[in-house]
Amino acid sequence: MEDNQNKNGGLNKSLKLIFVYTVATGSIFTFVNYWDSVFYGYCGTGTFLAFALMTVAILPIALVYSELASLFHTSGGELIYNTVGINKHVGFLASWLIMAAWISVPPAVVMAIMTWVNKTMHLNLGTWPMVGCAAILLILYFLMSIQNVQFLVKAQAGMLFCNIAVTILTGFILLFSGHWHLANFGNIFTSTLDSVHGIPGWIIGMALLITPYFGFETVPQMVEEGDFPIKSSKKAICGSILTCGCIYVFYYFCVAGLDGLKDVYAGFAQDGFLTIATMQNELGWVFWPIVVGLISCLLGMGASLLGFWMSTVRMLYSMANKNFLPKIFAKVNKNKQPLLPNIFLLILSLIFIVLQNSSDFMSAFFNLMSFGCACAYALTMISAVCIHHKHPDWKSSNTVKGGDAFRIFAMVIAITIAFFCTLGQGVDSWICFFVYLLIGGIIWLWMNLVNWKKHPVEIETPDGIRKF
Repeated sequence: MEDNQNKNGGLNKSLKLIFVYTVATGSIFTFVNYWDSVFYGYCGTGTFLAFALMTVAILPIALVYSELASLFHTSGGELIYNTVGINKHVGFLASWLIMAAWISVPPAVVMAIMTWVNKTMHLNLGTWPMVGCAAILLILYFLMSIQNVQFLVKAQAGMLFCNIAVTILTGFILLFSGHWHLANFGNIFTSTLDSVHGIPGWIIGMALLITPYFGFETVPQMVEEGDFPIKSSKKAICGSILTCGCIYVFYYFCVAGLDGLKDVYAGFAQDGFLTIATMQNELGWVFWPIVVGLISCLLGMGASLLGFWMSTVRMLYSMANKNFLPKIFAKVNKNKQPLLPNIFLLILSLIFIVLQNSSDFMSAFFNLMSFGCACAYALTMISAVCIHHKHPDWKSSNTVKGGDAFRIFAMVIAITIAFFCTLGQGVDSWICFFVYLLIGGIIWLWMNLVNWKKHPVEIETPDGIRKF
């Protein structure tokens, strides 16, 4: 099937394993010096501990993803797993939920970049000039996204490794700056979130930290273009989580002990850039905060945007190939990049930038990334159990130890995280969630009433192409 796809103008099978790993890692590892205010608000100086616990919690889910990824050789991830495991309706729902997280990233990233530029350069730009500059950035990323995939992944890898190097170096600089003291930690379980039904706000905040981990699931979107053994996808999935988790724990441990951190947060850094603001206002540094901003904000966020952009485009491409969307979404340009999905994502991102700055819609929608992601993970864990009950003869090269007991364990973790995430959502977030589901529901109705009557869902499985 892969050869036929290439002959018919499909994706180009040329990606090395290292680049699939960097796509996933670059997707995960972002906002580290922008969202730090959010993390601090959720989990206080104990943010480093929350990240350590969340790394441990995410790994079982990632191992089940690794098992599933080696069974199916085409892009689609959640779409494939949940269709095969349960049915095509759940497959669409899971992919729609995960895309709620992915689609939120491009508009959020370009606005975050412009916010940093505006603050650092004292441009004093108003809302709509900011939106205009962010729109130009989006168009530039769009132009990058329709180039050859080798160009994309190499550009993203360069951005990622620069961000990682500067983040680790900054951690050591802070630790040995003379402004770091254990006494500054105080109570590490403080949180700005209220307790709900007796569940501490810190625990709810830790569950919401699933957001800085979503991205490992981008690996199954890239396997169709990989020229490595499918078994090796486990290295990219688990390696991306461990890389980011270790850096998160180290970095936020170094940040937690800084002098004046609590005062800076309370004073003027609740909306982002807590660490950079602390270096500038409490430590009196000028040069290094700019370096951190340039590398972490401009390059680090750019790496994340490209990772999720590529994944969203490939999910839409896969939906078209499997008859969830019109076949025109599977058309590729001369660089073997899906064209209409790229255009669709650009238009949607431009709309979201306007919504973000004309109402509370986008900010509330953005808050749902953690919930949508956790729900998609939970459904996928359920489908993993179903797949192995329906098809015990399918043998994965990355079979988890413990079989169904381990898969159910991962499922419980995902459901628990999703439940805690519900406790951190406001009314606006729920309104946006149902609006998003309504849009998906309209597409689902079209598939049921029109598309699937003519073109049944077709998915490549270990037993060949099957219809659903």
